[in-house]
Amino acid sequence: MTYTKDDPRSALSAKAPPRTGEAIAAPEFHDFSITAPATVTEAGSRQWIVRGQNFVLIHTRPEPGDTIFSAELASEQVLLLIDHTSSVHGSGSGEEHTVTGPALVVVPPGASEIVSTGTGTIVQLIQSDETEWAQRAANADRYAEPHPRVAPLEPWPEPVGGYRWRTYLMADVPEDPQRFGRLFRTRAFMVGFFKPGDGPRDPRRLSPHTHDDFEQCSLVVAGTYIHHIQTPWGPDATAWRPEDHARVGSPSVAIIPPPTVHTSQAIGSGVNHLIDIFAGPRHDFSAQPGWVLNADEYPAPGN
Repeated sequence: MTYTKDDPRSALSAKAPPRTGEAIAAPEFHDFSITAPATVTEAGSRQWIVRGQNFVLIHTRPEPGDTIFSAELASEQVLLLIDHTSSVHGSGSGEEHTVTGPALVVVPPGASEIVSTGTGTIVQLIQSDETEWAQRAANADRYAEPHPRVAPLEPWPEPVGGYRWRTYLMADVPEDPQRFGRLFRTRAFMVGFFKPGDGPRDPRRLSPHTHDDFEQCSLVVAGTYIHHIQTPWGPDATAWRPEDHARVGSPSVAIIPPPTVHTSQAIGSGVNHLIDIFAGPRHDFSAQPGWVLNADEYPAPGN
């Protein structure tokens, strides 16, 4: 890992060496700003669907008043309301729930309905064992066989007090330079809901690093980025890949496989905003005191 001294991640412990002898998946880049949506509802809401090994991501540009989701799930889902124009009215499990972003909302298992009450982006995160949704993903064929280097999802303990609608407003999170961004977790997900940045990232202060056995999903919701990704060389030279320096707009998704070396660089002159998604929660981030903002509601294994 290569972090500057003032990066909170510099306190993380060194990782175990990656496994060898197993194929390394290729990175994926899905730029929704230049691709057609998978679905356009009768009211005109546009939806893009992609997946990773353990998750399905639905990105919706809604029309106000449109029902963007109505289904029954066996597990929780996460809603990301990206900014103050993102708002929803949700119902399910005997509850009614209205919230305006920026926010992270956890929806309990069971039947639920989500109506957009604004025009801003709404992102849904669903476990990939919800087969119907995994099959709808534009890249479903890339996961016809599990990627051998990605650990299967093992949900963490159930939330304290049981399942219910939960909202975490970004406006309630104070700044703390000792903490790495704004991290939240559920049984199946960890989300780094970082604050938007202004202008390009200093190219002398990037943070190339690797993950041993989990994917990273980097969701760009504003601005322009370059995802720098390097696939390690193994003994089989026919499997070597050139480096990726993929320039993407917004909205877009990069799926970064282990154990590639990677870092993302904002290059836009205006607002740049990236959100990191992991399925399941990260043990290393969870071990840092105070980093996970809802740890009291979603305990780590063994706690």
